[in-house]
Amino acid sequence: MALAQSIAHPRSPLPSDLAKVRRTVMAAGSSFYWAMRFLPPEKRDAIFAVYAFAREVDDIADGDGPDAEKRMALEEWRREIDFLYTGEPRNAITRVLAPAVDSYGLEKKDFYALIDGMEMDGLGPIRAPALADLLLYCDRVACAVGRLCVRIFGEPGEAGQRTADHLGLALQLTNILRDVEEDAAMGRLYLPRELLRDAGIESTDPAAVLADARLRPVCRALAERAEAEFVRAEAAIAECPRRTMRPAIIMMMVYRKTLDRLREEDWATLPNPNRQGVSKLEKLWIALRYGVF
Repeated sequence: MALAQSIAHPRSPLPSDLAKVRRTVMAAGSSFYWAMRFLPPEKRDAIFAVYAFAREVDDIADGDGPDAEKRMALEEWRREIDFLYTGEPRNAITRVLAPAVDSYGLEKKDFYALIDGMEMDGLGPIRAPALADLLLYCDRVACAVGRLCVRIFGEPGEAGQRTADHLGLALQLTNILRDVEEDAAMGRLYLPRELLRDAGIESTDPAAVLADARLRPVCRALAERAEAEFVRAEAAIAECPRRTMRPAIIMMMVYRKTLDRLREEDWATLPNPNRQGVSKLEKLWIALRYGVF
């Protein structure tokens, strides 16, 4: 049981800790902020702390330091999660998370999964993984966050878990398709090797794959998988109270619009300096439409 993983955390987070977490989320400029800002304050702060934790470990994975330093930094976060679940958090982020662990039954394994996913990323780099490895990576870096979030939303049951798994995968695949050029510049290639080989691409060198004229069907196929996951996520959300899952709906709508634009562009030009993402105004409109009305 989740409650057996931790001891009681009766103290409210310090204002300075809350301020640090909020600054981290707002500075990121993520769709996450627009989706979560309409939550009640306690839930919003808990969700923001989950996001801040994810940003911290992601920054380690993306850093320029040697692998040994990254491994040590990620191991330090594993120890910090242990401290969180023994009632002795030492970091501003985990101190904000502490009340949420007991209030919402957050699972320690999901925090560990996120660290494990970032370790896959940071100590790789990941290049044309097998599909099974890609799905494992997505589960760790995206679905695990979703599983933490749906508990905070108030939907810890089976439908909520399916929402987390399908929506998390859809969002991460969309990120991969959106950031294929940026990732290649960092020596990373998340497109699965099975799809590359189906298109006749044997290379796993990011620059070579990006320049290959046969890349478009690979991106199309992965986009079809992302769309199928959005459909499954939408069906799972329909089994949950709409008010509870409003933040998930907002995230889904923002990322679906992103995927739609990518599919319209059809990866015809890479890199594409004129790519139109979802603007802040569009994100605000989506947040208002699905979060308030």
